[in-house]
Amino acid sequence: MTVVSLVRLTLVVLVKLLNAACCSVKAVNFSPCLLIPVTTIPKSVSVILNAMNSKLMCLVHGDIAPTLTKNADPCTATGCKWPKSGSHVTVPVSISSVYSTQERNIIISALLTFHESTCIRFVWRTDQVNYLYFFSGEGCYSYVGRQSRGQGISLQRNGCLFQSTVQHEVLHALGFHHEQVRSDRDQYVKILTENIIPGQESNFEKVLTNNLQTPYDFNSVMQYGRYSFSRNGQPTIVARSNPNLDFGNAFQMSANDIARINRLYECCE
Repeated sequence: MTVVSLVRLTLVVLVKLLNAACCSVKAVNFSPCLLIPVTTIPKSVSVILNAMNSKLMCLVHGDIAPTLTKNADPCTATGCKWPKSGSHVTVPVSISSVYSTQERNIIISALLTFHESTCIRFVWRTDQVNYLYFFSGEGCYSYVGRQSRGQGISLQRNGCLFQSTVQHEVLHALGFHHEQVRSDRDQYVKILTENIIPGQESNFEKVLTNNLQTPYDFNSVMQYGRYSFSRNGQPTIVARSNPNLDFGNAFQMSANDIARINRLYECCE
């Protein structure tokens, strides 16, 4: 073996050891070990959900898993919110092993954005009864608010793995509904039922929401687009202030999305 070959072999071994150390250390702190760079092209939630969920008739409001309790209730009760301990809200998570390293990193990186601006803290699940379980189901969907025992968040491998979608579905799990179903939405948008795919009308029904004294936000990651669930290529939602306004293009949480988390969970804004 030449000196050059020996040096190359040594470097390969060192890289593998460093990568292993990265994964073992960062997993404890709930950080991604970016062995494979996250290079996905951003897509808006509205486009993703319309493509992935338009034929899933069993979901509520397009991407909400139905429960025995009413999804229309505002998430203010203790049973709906994740418990707070000290200054943080700890949410245990588990991620299915079917995801590749890069796919897991997309999920983890999106979860870490909540750490940056809210008091939500995701940790790896050990033996906690209540936790979030990310799996590759059919489409992208979640429950609203904390459910008893483990609750699934479906992020189908082929189509749902974008930061915006992860944030969107996690916001549901934290207790938030879509922007266009807000209790005061009729002041800001008009729903054009004649353009909605037959059978999907319920996705636009208003909900008794807790708006937390925040304004209607067309830039929210929870806002669907103008053509969501359209049967004829015509708009299903239009802004009253400007019928030609384009919206539903968020790639990440807006300032209002963050403010709502901090107010609902009494974080220090």
